[in-house]
Amino acid sequence: MTWHLSSWYLLLVLLVGAERLAELVVARRNARWSAARGGVVSGQGHYPWMVALHTGLLAGCLLEAGLAGRPFVPALGWPMLVLVVAAQGLRWWCIAALGHRWNTQVIVVPGLPPVTRGPYRLHWLRHPNYVAVAVEGAALPLVHGAWITAVTFTVLNAALMVVRIRCEETALASLATAPPPGRVAT
Repeated sequence: MTWHLSSWYLLLVLLVGAERLAELVVARRNARWSAARGGVVSGQGHYPWMVALHTGLLAGCLLEAGLAGRPFVPALGWPMLVLVVAAQGLRWWCIAALGHRWNTQVIVVPGLPPVTRGPYRLHWLRHPNYVAVAVEGAALPLVHGAWITAVTFTVLNAALMVVRIRCEETALASLATAPPPGRVAT
């Protein structure tokens, strides 16, 4: 089997990987901030699966495009590249809007009101960060025709998001009724 992969696509996938590492730096900093304020971590069981899925996405993009010789088809590749860039923009808008409360894990700090700025002011779009993940997960492989990776990621991510969103909603609902740290419920 021959390896066929555009060097610019390799660079694109590596840049998305570097972006993921930057997210982890932000998440660690924010986890320390949340812990100092009594933050509660939920959903640790699904988190390793998320890490594996996102790592698999990047590897799958390179392996499928390279080993299967998927060509760059401009009519598909360019629009998908635009979606990848748009997804990154939405993701970092979410990170900026949530500030210290954004994390790759489900961590909620008791007593803080819900965020209603940035993309979170759109009440019809409750989880904009997950929209960014879904769009990027489908579009990044399709930039270079890696349709098996796109379909596989999309299906597995949809199943994982059902678990993740339920976990997040439960955590947020339970803390909405809990008193802030240091206060006694009456």
